[in-house]
Amino acid sequence: MAVTFLGRHLPSNFNSSDTPDARTCKYTGQSVRAIPMRVITVGKKRSRGVQLIVDEYKDKLQHYCAIDDVLIRSNPKNARDIKAQIEEEDFAVINLIKSNDWVVVLDEHGQDVGSERLAELIGDAGLTGASRMIFCIGGPYGHGKQLRKRANVSLKLSSLVLNHQIALIVLMEQLYRAWTILKGQKYHH
Repeated sequence: MAVTFLGRHLPSNFNSSDTPDARTCKYTGQSVRAIPMRVITVGKKRSRGVQLIVDEYKDKLQHYCAIDDVLIRSNPKNARDIKAQIEEEDFAVINLIKSNDWVVVLDEHGQDVGSERLAELIGDAGLTGASRMIFCIGGPYGHGKQLRKRANVSLKLSSLVLNHQIALIVLMEQLYRAWTILKGQKYHH
């Protein structure tokens, strides 16, 4: 089954590849569009240590693409009802997404991909004509229905459940690793 975005087709299964070796990326060493990226995280204020690491990876990623990150406060209206909290967080995230953004939801039930496949996903998304890639890290109760419906793909960073700050650090490192794979640089081996 293929995913269509802005008139272009992408494979929906990023675990399989046309490349014979699972440790290679079909775009390595090729020219890849530097698609701008935004990371949206729902959660509490970040610790200074986490923010330092995020800033370090943002600086590294700026060599490959424009990147920004947005933190949305968890439970913005202090709802006592979990469903209401998820809906409010969902509304806040959806309002930051444009119609031509390519959206990746990070979820414990998403597709399990390796670093090479994440690099291919970035390369594929760059071919869609999307204005930018959005990576969404959910709040304590996960993503809402609107965002799940809007997402182009759902990925998991780990089989373990990660808190939003740890998920953010893992994502930022993996985005950097993906770009070094795409550029054929020695960070990834």
